Amino acid sequence: MKYDVIGKNGFVPTQAIKDYAAKRLDKIVGLFDKGVVSEARIVCKVYPDYQRVEITIPAPQITLRAETSDADMYAAIDKSVDKLDRQIKKFRQRLSNHFERVGVNKAFSAEFDAQALEKEIISKQLVKSKKVKITPMSIEDAISQMELIGHDFFIFINKDNNQPQVVYRREDGDYAVIDTSA
Repeated sequence: MKYDVIGKNGFVPTQAIKDYAAKRLDKIVGLFDKGVVSEARIVCKVYPDYQRVEITIPAPQITLRAETSDADMYAAIDKSVDKLDRQIKKFRQRLSNHFERVGVNKAFSAEFDAQALEKEIISKQLVKSKKVKITPMSIEDAISQMELIGHDFFIFINKDNNQPQVVYRREDGDYAVIDTSA
C-alpha cells in the first residue's frame, strides 16, 4: 500500500505524521480485499486557526474522499479517517454493486463484519418535506437571501441563463454555485 502524504500552505509533514496517517488508514484499507485499493493521498494544509486534512483513495472507477479540519493535525487525520470509515460502512452495498459492475468480484475483505455494520449504522429517515417557490434572481441576490434565512444553501433560478442553480456556503466561509445546466 502506498501512502502519499503531502503538505501545503508551507506545511512539511514530519515522519511521525506520515506514520500516523498510514497507521490510521490501514484500518480503511483493511476493509477492502487485497488489490482493490493500492494507494491513498493525504494532503495536510495549515491555516492560521486550523489544520485541514484531505484524504483521497482511488479505487476502480470510483474515488473515496474525506476532508476535515481541526486545531490539531493528528485530530484532523483522525476525523478524516473516521469520516471515510462511516462513508464506506454506510454505502457498503452500493460500493459492492459498483465494484461488481466494474469487474471486481470481491471488493471487501472477509473481516468486514456485516452484522456488526448493521448494528453500527443508525438509519436516518426523511423527517421533513418542504416545498419552496424558486424565483429568478442574480447570484448576489441568492447569497443575500440565503444569509437572511440562515441556511447553508439556497436554490434559485439564475435570471441570466434561466437555469436552476444552488448557491452554498463552503466550510472555508466562501460561497460556491452548483450549476444544473449541461
